Amino acid sequence: MNRLPPKKNPLKRTQVPVSPPGMRSRAATAMTVAAAEGRFALQHCGECGAVQYPPRELCRGCLSDALEWRDTDPSGAVIAETTTRVTPDTYFRGLMPVRIATVLLDAGPSLIARLHGAVGRGDRVRVAARIDAAGQAILLALPEQEGTEVRDDPTVRELSTDPRLRRVLIVDGRAPEALALARGLLEAGAAHVFVGLSEIWKPFALRDQFVALGACSFVKLDVTDADSVQDLAAEIGGKVEILIDNARFTRPGGVLGRADTVFARQELENGVLGMIRLAQGFGRAMQARGQDGVNSAVAWVSILPIGALVPQMSHAMASASGAAVLALSHALRGEMRGSGVRVINIYAGPVDDEWHQELPQPKLAPKALAQAVVKALVEGREEATAGEVARDLYARWREDPALAIREALGGTTA
Repeated sequence: MNRLPPKKNPLKRTQVPVSPPGMRSRAATAMTVAAAEGRFALQHCGECGAVQYPPRELCRGCLSDALEWRDTDPSGAVIAETTTRVTPDTYFRGLMPVRIATVLLDAGPSLIARLHGAVGRGDRVRVAARIDAAGQAILLALPEQEGTEVRDDPTVRELSTDPRLRRVLIVDGRAPEALALARGLLEAGAAHVFVGLSEIWKPFALRDQFVALGACSFVKLDVTDADSVQDLAAEIGGKVEILIDNARFTRPGGVLGRADTVFARQELENGVLGMIRLAQGFGRAMQARGQDGVNSAVAWVSILPIGALVPQMSHAMASASGAAVLALSHALRGEMRGSGVRVINIYAGPVDDEWHQELPQPKLAPKALAQAVVKALVEGREEATAGEVARDLYARWREDPALAIREALGGTTA
């Protein structure tokens, strides 16, 4: 698929989203946690070292319960394949025929995976864990070499948030990363990028650079104004396949250092209430179009400060606003489940702009933030970090949330 998908026939009905089977054991759900971060992980026995699949409560070799989830070599070979042509399942009925393979991993176990169209029995493959429409991990057997033809395979496309040949809305075109984000999306193959401007009439220094990118257009969008959001949703809601919520209002300071709540109110208006307005305007349309063939909506992206997980005293209100948006994103993910639209959270370190001048290096360059967003979309991640600070704090938070927060308050050494 090297050209834009055809426009949908307005007389043709929209496919109602249906969900694949979503029930998993608690052990199997841990694989979904890894898949959401773009990792392929399996259980490893702490006693005998045996690698486990499928996930279980006790080791298949020594019956030990000391099973740990670890990143595992995804390389292997297809030892058997079959094609399913008939199914009573509502979701898979529209995808028939489906190719399924048994893959023998170099790490030891064999597993069942959906099969990419370019590989078959006897071929070397790499196994990737992706998130399906039910919000659970599903395994794909892909060619060892990455390429455009790999990304365009119908099986991969079904489970992908890749911006290639898709239309994207960047909510705040004046944000530091907006230009780099538009450029990165178009380089990744996006069909068109809509760029939101709250005051579209106001002079904009980067306007010509956006125009020079080609497939970009400016749209009037003010997330603090419900009418503005609803008007734009009515105009392009049926076209947006990826929405990137990068709207924010950031001012430094803690709690005691502020004389009033003026800036705090603006931070909430842009971040928290703005996200709710966007969800009410665009979310329902995207949910309804989550399985609309080649024109389906696929991803909702929230760019959050790492303070949403590990509060930063120097930007207390930004951390509070980010934490509120994070909680809302979890709720939205649950509401989107079954539609095929993924909710993606990007945790960003302090951006190198005028509102983070007092913070020491390293800071996050706008281009690096844009690259992290595009990478998360291409790889189908639901959780990703941008920048060294966010990467370090996220790892500390994953290991021990309470300890990471205490460390952020100061008084500890590395």
